[in-house]
Amino acid sequence: MALKDQITEDMKTAMRAKDSVRLGTIRLLQAAMKQKEVDERIELDDVAVIAIVDKLIKQRKDSVAAYLSAQRQDLADVETAEIGVLEVYLPKRLSAEEIQAEVAAIVAEVGAAGPGDMGKVMGAVKTRLAGKADMGLVSAAVKAALAG
Repeated sequence: MALKDQITEDMKTAMRAKDSVRLGTIRLLQAAMKQKEVDERIELDDVAVIAIVDKLIKQRKDSVAAYLSAQRQDLADVETAEIGVLEVYLPKRLSAEEIQAEVAAIVAEVGAAGPGDMGKVMGAVKTRLAGKADMGLVSAAVKAALAG
């Protein structure tokens, strides 16, 4: 079953269960997916859906940090609950060691030899690890690989 269809089924299940947090979050996700389809006149595949989920999770994490710095734990808890709902749609994430191994292999493949090659390496990394790893960790691993 395609990820898009799975999200629709989960929305129906949340409606039946009257799970308002899950339902609201899934509706936001579907709205973001529909917006992308309309804007770009495309049919989303699983990779594109995962990219949207990743973006929404990043937005939620940024909001949590802002709410915590403003001492608004109640709002941070809402965002954290939404992150939990969204993370279900991501594939299993790579560990830090797996990320470092992948980055080392990509650095060797593209022949990168220093911090100036960061863009070239990140381009290759994004295509290979999109949706499989937290890009913040990937970026740190690339910096470390190119610095050493």
